[in-house]
Amino acid sequence: MSIISYLETLPLNEITKYTGGAPKDSVPFTGYPRQHPSEKNKFILLYDPLGDNPKIIEFKLEDILYMENIHSAVTESGEGVPLAKLWIRKGAHGVILEPFEVDDPLHFANKTKDLKERFFEAQPR
Repeated sequence: MSIISYLETLPLNEITKYTGGAPKDSVPFTGYPRQHPSEKNKFILLYDPLGDNPKIIEFKLEDILYMENIHSAVTESGEGVPLAKLWIRKGAHGVILEPFEVDDPLHFANKTKDLKERFFEAQPR
């Protein structure tokens, strides 16, 4: 599935918003959340969409512990980007969709060796 398909899906609207503060065992992520186009139990987050290094991250809906709508950002072309702050359960696993250059060997935009090692260490054996 192409990146455009991810970004053109319907907005994420199945998260229940509540007040009372963020949970202690969570990590905040700020970005533009969207419903996953093919898996209803997941969502994607365009993380830091107007920053220097935006990322597309995939999480499970069940790992969201708290959500807060924050100000909307505006692009240089005047488009509004509704942003949200999501608190994700510590220990949850996400997937970063990362660009790379097709070559031999592959050239990744960012090195993820350390993250991969930590992820596999956390897996039950």
